[in-house]
Amino acid sequence: MLCHLSALAGFVIPFGHILGPLIVWQIKKNEFPSVDIHGKASLNFQITVTIAVFVGGFAAAILAFIGIGFLLIPLVMLVGLAGLILAIIAGIKASNGEDYKYPWSLELVK
Repeated sequence: MLCHLSALAGFVIPFGHILGPLIVWQIKKNEFPSVDIHGKASLNFQITVTIAVFVGGFAAAILAFIGIGFLLIPLVMLVGLAGLILAIIAGIKASNGEDYKYPWSLELVK
């Protein structure tokens, strides 16, 4: 559960949404097999969200020069909100002993 909910550290610390799951996963992955599974899932999802927000923000900035970049800003904000909501759902599922697979998550950490 802590792997998923530590992603909320991103609201306090820059890149805390990646560092939180990474630290919990690295410290506890050998003690608990479920932490290895949930830690990788959380880390992969947070990296995916970060990439999507950066790409969307960059595209919005570039398209702002031709006057349509403002159309992407709500989409970028929606991706960030979805990251928050899905991390909370995953934390609740993990606390109930269930596995959770994030939708649209790249498998970068194996």
